[in-house]
Amino acid sequence: MTLSLLMYPMLRSLALQLHSAITGSYVSGTHSIVFINCLNEQIAKDIARGIMDKKLAAYVNILPKSSALYFWKGELEESTEILLLVKTRTSKISELSNYVRSIHPFEIPEVISLPIDQGNPLYLKWIGENVPRD
Repeated sequence: MTLSLLMYPMLRSLALQLHSAITGSYVSGTHSIVFINCLNEQIAKDIARGIMDKKLAAYVNILPKSSALYFWKGELEESTEILLLVKTRTSKISELSNYVRSIHPFEIPEVISLPIDQGNPLYLKWIGENVPRD
């Protein structure tokens, strides 16, 4: 029982790959968008470059400054941040999150992912071609 639970993610991944190969269709959730907040543009560019160098994503948008309000250590804080939108394989999120946490200057960096449900099939295929499988 324990072994089957541990193998579930691997079996699910293989089943999704097989389904996609046979039908030529996109399987919802195969790819994700990851949001990462950064203190400034230079940090954002450095993190984005590292993500790309490690082939953890196919594409990273660096969005301009935005205002942020948040609670930190019981106090309401206000700052400006740069947001990264990272397009990757869902299977890479754990590795991506670990990498970002290892280099990010924030004590608790934002690394939040949302699965891609639908989209341009050619674009989604392109993401898959540019992010190596595990």
